[in-house]
Amino acid sequence: MTEQTTDLKKTPLHALHVELGGKMVPFAGYEMPVQYPAGILKEHLHTREKAGLFDVSHMGQRLLIGPSHKVTAAALEAFTPGDFQNLGVGRIRYTLLLNANGGIVDDLMVTRLPDDGKLAIVVNAARKDVEDDFIRARLPADVKYIIADDRALLALQGPAAEAVMARHCPDAKALSFMTAAKTTFDGMEISVSRSGYTGEDGYEISVPAANAEKLARALLAEPEVLPIGLGARDSLRLEAGLCLYG
Repeated sequence: MTEQTTDLKKTPLHALHVELGGKMVPFAGYEMPVQYPAGILKEHLHTREKAGLFDVSHMGQRLLIGPSHKVTAAALEAFTPGDFQNLGVGRIRYTLLLNANGGIVDDLMVTRLPDDGKLAIVVNAARKDVEDDFIRARLPADVKYIIADDRALLALQGPAAEAVMARHCPDAKALSFMTAAKTTFDGMEISVSRSGYTGEDGYEISVPAANAEKLARALLAEPEVLPIGLGARDSLRLEAGLCLYG
């Protein structure tokens, strides 16, 4: 490694990326696979045609916990344009963090959990530290901000994603777009959402870090699934006309 990469963090799937021949590069403070031996073009097309598995564990999983949904939602609404008071249980909303001038700090996804007063949020990897400080400074004393670094995050994207997930997690098939549930995958506890950022149908799966590799290997053993790196992730987003930070 060069001096520039010696302090890079690793996701729970780092060893698996190396085993699969991933070309590892610095990204948002982590060592991440930009591509695998198949190459960016094949990975891109495979995701459009079947299903691609992405490691997005470098993104920030966070919890807002207050005494009631009303209190927690109001706290988040103080610096976002979203209506979270009326967000249904298990529903997800895309929103923006706004500064005092209405400028965008970053975008994020917010899920209302079944437990009253709890909201789960996912923030972008390159902005985690900025957003952590930004949100903490604006929360009332009765709303806690929890960093869930003990969990990994994987995304299964593509037209075959539903069929693949249903073999391991039947509950996933019943989810509609922008909904989420706590369930199990081959007996492992997960939180799964019908969401993603590739322009395809698919899921994002939050799992305890200790089980991440087992879950990833189970998905990669399915004939429709290939591992996908950062290169195809960006090209898929650009093709779909989705925003990219920076």
